[in-house]
Amino acid sequence: MKRKAVYFLLALLVMGCSSKYHRFVKDYTFRSADGKPGYDNLDYWAAHPWKHNTSDSVPSPLQNDYHKDSAVDIFFLYPTTYTEKDKPLGWNAPIDDATINAKTDYTTILYQASVFNASGRVFSPRYRQANLEAYFPISAEDTTKAIAAFEEAYQDIRTAFIYYLEHWNGGRPIIIASHSQGTTHAKRLLKEFFDGKPLQKKLVAAYLVGIPVEPGYFTTIQPCADPKQTQCFCSWRTLKDGYKTDYMKEEKYTAIVTNPLTWDISKPNADRSQNKGSILLNFNKLVSGVADAKDGNGVIWTRKPKFFGNIFLSGKNYHVADYNLYYLSVRENVQQRFNMWLRE
Repeated sequence: MKRKAVYFLLALLVMGCSSKYHRFVKDYTFRSADGKPGYDNLDYWAAHPWKHNTSDSVPSPLQNDYHKDSAVDIFFLYPTTYTEKDKPLGWNAPIDDATINAKTDYTTILYQASVFNASGRVFSPRYRQANLEAYFPISAEDTTKAIAAFEEAYQDIRTAFIYYLEHWNGGRPIIIASHSQGTTHAKRLLKEFFDGKPLQKKLVAAYLVGIPVEPGYFTTIQPCADPKQTQCFCSWRTLKDGYKTDYMKEEKYTAIVTNPLTWDISKPNADRSQNKGSILLNFNKLVSGVADAKDGNGVIWTRKPKFFGNIFLSGKNYHVADYNLYYLSVRENVQQRFNMWLRE
C-alpha cells in the first residue's frame, strides 16, 4: 500500500468519526503495570460480548439484524491505527495508549468489526500493534526492527487467542476475521492453530482482507469457492479499475481473490447494481450501488465508488474501504456460511 493513497483514504473514509473519537479518549484510563496486555481484564479487549463496545453497533436500516449471543464466535483482528510516520511511541503502540485505543474503537471496531455482529459474539483483542512504517522499512536496521515489531504484536494476539480458547470458547464454532495488519497476524494464527489441526473442524470461515494471501500458504485450508463453503478462507484487496500499486506489480505470485459480491469463483465479476449496501462516512446510512467488484488478477477492481461527494475521491487505492464498500454483502455471507456449517 502506498503511503499517500492509504493516508488519503483513511482521512476521507473515517473523517466522519475520526474527529469524534477524541471526545472518548478521557474514558480510557486503564494502565498496564508491566506494559503488557492482561486478557483476563476486559479493558484489553476492544470488542468482547461481556462489555458494551462499538462492535455492538448496528446501522439504523439493519436494527432487526443483530444476534449478539448466537452460537458462533468471531475473532476479529483490527488494522493499524498507530500511523504516525515519525513513530512517536516507538515501533509498537503501547497497549494502554488512550488516544490509539479510542481511535481503534471508534474507527475499525465500529466500521469493520460490526459487520459480524449479526452472526455471533465478537472478540477483538487489543495488541501492541506495529507502527504503519513497519511495512515500509528503508534500511537493514529498520527491517530488523520492523520484524521484531510484528513479532511482538503477534505474540500478544497469540496469547489473547489462547486465553479466549481456554476461558470463553467452550467448543463453539469460530470465524477468524481481519483487515490489513490484522490479516498479517491472522494468516499466522490460522496456520499455527487451524491449518491441518483439530481446531480446523470448528472453523466456519476466515475473512483475510487487505493483505495478500499467496497460493499454497495454507496446507489444508482452501480458498472459498462458493458462498456457502465452510472451513475455507476469503481474501481481497480493493483498487480502482485497472490500477495496481508498485509493490503489487512486484509480487511474484497472484494472490488469492474472492469476489465480495458473488463469493463464487465461477462468477468473478459483479456490477455495482448487485451491491445492496455500503457504509461510508455516515454509519447509520446504508448506500446501495456504490462499488462493483471485478477480478483484477490478484486484487478486486471497482470503478470509482459512486456516492455523494466522490468528486473529492482522487486516490486509486481503496484499501481502507475493503470492508465498507461491501458491508452488507459481507454481513449476509457470514450468516450464509454459518447456516451451512450448522447443517454439516
